[in-house]
Amino acid sequence: MRFDTVPKPPAVAARPRDDRGYPVPAITPWEDGRPQFALTDYERSAACARERLCSVCNTLMPRGPVWRVVGGTEAVAIGEALAAGRPYRNMAPTTEGPGHRACMLYASMVCPYLARSNARRRVTAVQGDTPDGLTAHVVRGAARGDAGAVVGFAEYEFGITPTKVLFRFLDPVEWLPHDDADEQLPNLRAELDRIAQR
Repeated sequence: MRFDTVPKPPAVAARPRDDRGYPVPAITPWEDGRPQFALTDYERSAACARERLCSVCNTLMPRGPVWRVVGGTEAVAIGEALAAGRPYRNMAPTTEGPGHRACMLYASMVCPYLARSNARRRVTAVQGDTPDGLTAHVVRGAARGDAGAVVGFAEYEFGITPTKVLFRFLDPVEWLPHDDADEQLPNLRAELDRIAQR
């Protein structure tokens, strides 16, 4: 699907856009008037963590589950644990922040890297730092992996270091897998209908 045909959550539709029309996520830094999609702005990410704001649309996430898009082995491990009725706790932190269910479903479909299993990162997504154990997967040429999923978690924790904002997601409550993120379209439409009826 073309990104401009994917239905937008209302708060995403209100976001600033780049010159192609892509809505710019809340945590994306700007340089010379252009969004740097592969990078994460430290201050914006820290504000989202502290204030419980969605990393995509920058509006408040109510108490309760939060979502994120996962790929590769993490998506598979979560799915296997849930299918077997086992708890899943990945205690390794990530630099990727949480968001609303609708925002993460949308992001999974329009972000070229998240949407396709064969997608590769065009740039290294580590700003002012070199890749380490937490960021080795966000380097130029890294592939998403065979599986993807939008996952709901009961809660998240965060820590703010001098150079990074780190998140840990606990207790998955929903697993919406995909190989190609276009498969998430029915879930996104249903979620947008649910939001509209509130």
